[in-house]
Amino acid sequence: MQACRWLEAHGHLIVERGYRHSHQEIDIISTDSRGLHFVEVKTRTAPTTADPEVNITEAKRRNMVKGAQGYIHSCPKNIIRNQEIFFDVITVVLDGDEATIEYYPQAFIPIYV
Repeated sequence: MQACRWLEAHGHLIVERGYRHSHQEIDIISTDSRGLHFVEVKTRTAPTTADPEVNITEAKRRNMVKGAQGYIHSCPKNIIRNQEIFFDVITVVLDGDEATIEYYPQAFIPIYV
């Protein structure tokens, strides 16, 4: 997965891919020196009519937060102790053999949890 390779090349350790909690899914869960990242991946094929990150709706953000809560509650406390939590988006636009990757760290901050 290109998004995982990009994150790893930029200092992330991939913890989970395709994590499911109830009906929620987190595409990638990773850690880096700053904390724990819950990452939504949006992939599109060029030409696109809208930027992929536009498709991160309020409902999707709520589902990401619920999935993250499930993950956090299921982890041993020593694994996530004192870590900052981030909700990020990474977009991949495929154009033939080329891929353009954009990373949006802290794409949103949940205010409804």
